[in-house]
Amino acid sequence: MHLDVRLPMGYLFLLLGLILVVFGLISDPAIYAQHSLGQNVNLRWGAVFAAFGLVMLWLAKRAKHT
Repeated sequence: MHLDVRLPMGYLFLLLGLILVVFGLISDPAIYAQHSLGQNVNLRWGAVFAAFGLVMLWLAKRAKHT
């Protein structure tokens, strides 16, 4: 049996990204105004992590079909 490393890596980044996105959406905006130059870094990096996870899952699925 062959396990593609992109599959668990994709799920890991997708899960971490979704956690960060949810935390960024429900957290107090005043925190970001004080500490992050007004940027919601949890929301932005959560979206980046989730997108990377989705790309890894897509690549793993694509490799399985060929």
